[in-house]
Amino acid sequence: MQLSSVLRKPPGYVVASILCSLGGFLFGVDTGIIGPVTVMDDFKEYVGNPSPTIHGLIVSSILIPAAISSFFAGRVADALGRTRGIAIGSLIFGIGAALEAASTHIAMFVVGRIVEGIGEGLYLGTLIVYICEISPPRNRAALTTGPQLLTTFGLMTGFFTCYGTANVQSSFSWRLPFALLASYSFVFSASMLIWLPASPRWLTLHGKTQEAAAAWEKLDVPAADREKILDQYDSTVVETAIPDASGGTSAAHITSATVAVPKLKKAKLLDVFSSDARPRLFLAVFLMGMQQLSGIDGVLYYAPLLFQQAGLSSNESTFLASGVSAIVIFAVSIPATLLADRWGRRLNTILGGLGMAATMFLMGALYAGDAVHAGSGAGRWVVLASIYVFAVIYCVSWAVGIKVYAAEIQPQRTRASATSIAHGSNWLANFLVALVTPTLLAETSYGAYFLFGGCALLTAAVCAVFMPETRGLSLGEIDQAFVRATGAGSAVSGMREFARAARRRVHWGRPAAVEA
Repeated sequence: MQLSSVLRKPPGYVVASILCSLGGFLFGVDTGIIGPVTVMDDFKEYVGNPSPTIHGLIVSSILIPAAISSFFAGRVADALGRTRGIAIGSLIFGIGAALEAASTHIAMFVVGRIVEGIGEGLYLGTLIVYICEISPPRNRAALTTGPQLLTTFGLMTGFFTCYGTANVQSSFSWRLPFALLASYSFVFSASMLIWLPASPRWLTLHGKTQEAAAAWEKLDVPAADREKILDQYDSTVVETAIPDASGGTSAAHITSATVAVPKLKKAKLLDVFSSDARPRLFLAVFLMGMQQLSGIDGVLYYAPLLFQQAGLSSNESTFLASGVSAIVIFAVSIPATLLADRWGRRLNTILGGLGMAATMFLMGALYAGDAVHAGSGAGRWVVLASIYVFAVIYCVSWAVGIKVYAAEIQPQRTRASATSIAHGSNWLANFLVALVTPTLLAETSYGAYFLFGGCALLTAAVCAVFMPETRGLSLGEIDQAFVRATGAGSAVSGMREFARAARRRVHWGRPAAVEA
């Protein structure tokens, strides 16, 4: 291998995708710091030793605003552009983090959480939409899992930031993590506006063909791949004058080539409930909601509590164990991201659900059988190991595939809005998990584990019946797969496809088309 090939600059769309994925880093940092912060002695003294319910409200107060704003994120991204929508959301997110760092009363801290949630809902779902719209189909899966990989890196950063400040004998121990998060957010917001071009597909949709061509060039997307990406439009062959950015036309803008233009003049919000889009919306909403009801954010937000319940006593020990879990999550996310396009979305989701259900049921059974004791016995070590195993299974299955799947199955005209609604479902489920987990852990040691395990098992069953495979397909082929999947006998064909996919798993081959 020549040195020049090793040092060759990556394509612009790869660089843009990595930079955009840093938005996931912000989300991961916040998730990593809020759990440890709320069990720090200085913070508990500042709040007044909150009850489990108040503890859950403080942590979850970010999530309802995020759910509400996420419903409008698609409209903002459609109106202003993907990069501007992300920049605005991350700026608001940073302002919220700054309010938390500077709070003089618990009410100000909660207001900061609410403002942070508004920004988070606005930008987070749009990250994948932007990456999906600039990526060639062959690279789409790996690149769109970038935000998840950077989320795990942010999670690790957040946990170890708190581990480093935990022994500071002042409120600086919990203020510094939020101050750092605010600074990261402001830098990210500025970088989105300065360095990233607008989505060429968004520009084309708005008649800005010259700017779209310039964006394609900046992103280094080959002409053949541009056609494949634009094939994700509901398009037609036209011979027309395409208006420039000012609304006028000129000879330079006259074309008789195949141009991707929407058949419908403008997407309406209720288009997500049209007959072709509705089944995909419902599936995306279900998957994104159940992703949280698997209990992953119960583990991430309240890792110190879980480790305390399993027998680790000091804050330093629980923070270190939480940081180690973040390292494990980040480590397994790297190969999971690199191999994302070799694994079928469908089979990964089903097997991941079964694996997570098994680990949750195991932990619940140990607690229900009074086999976990702080000072002795193997039960606590099985629980500690199971927490890590659960996180690993989640990262190589649902974390990688579900958000990508929810975005890529949507028709072009509803993708931004449908993805935002699906993220709203994710936020609402996240809120429920964050709110009730401390109370469940305080009232019953095993209830949360059986609840989350049951949700994971239900999701695996639903996906075995109703979830078409999309790996390696263009979005036009995905449309056809859903037409077939919603036809008669879809439940039987779903089970047959699962059996075939399981047999193919070891061959790493491209899946066959989903049958009707």
